Amino acid sequence: MKIAEIEYTPNPNAVKFVLKESVTPMGVTRSFDSIESASSSPLAQNILAIDGVLTVFFADRWLTVTQDGQRDWPELLRSIAQPIRAAEPEDALVGMEEQLAEAGYDPSIVGEGLDDPRVPMIREVIDEHIMPFLQSDGGGLEIVGLVNDQLVIRYQGACGTCPSSLTGTLMAIENLVQMEVDPELEVITV
Repeated sequence: MKIAEIEYTPNPNAVKFVLKESVTPMGVTRSFDSIESASSSPLAQNILAIDGVLTVFFADRWLTVTQDGQRDWPELLRSIAQPIRAAEPEDALVGMEEQLAEAGYDPSIVGEGLDDPRVPMIREVIDEHIMPFLQSDGGGLEIVGLVNDQLVIRYQGACGTCPSSLTGTLMAIENLVQMEVDPELEVITV
């Protein structure tokens, strides 16, 4: 694969690699936090094997790598670029339930409440107003479930370890879905 550019993100421990080929089908994301969770992706396994790398997030024509904060980016970027350049585009999708279980979350909440009539409106608001900003910074989010009036989301990529994702970004998402969909909604992350 060819790297088109490398972008720093608001998260000082995450960098976004913009690629010339797709690593996932359009609209599909994949997130890996261990070599074991990346069993279907040799590229993710090779990146996660690099000392200091914590997570890899794939989305369409880019991927975000998060490190532990102990490595200098210039050296680490060279190490990460090697497996990217040697890789072939991949389309395998790891199921969200499997990812949550591996990360220690209760997979039984996956999909709970997603038949609620508010969910399509919530998705539309997030896709229109939130996702472009998260993706431009090398991240994203998934809607895990809607339990009572709690919208359960999970951050991906650079957003997963970004300090602002748990404060300002979360409050902005909550305020937006309350204004656009239902004032009773509360947004929580897993």
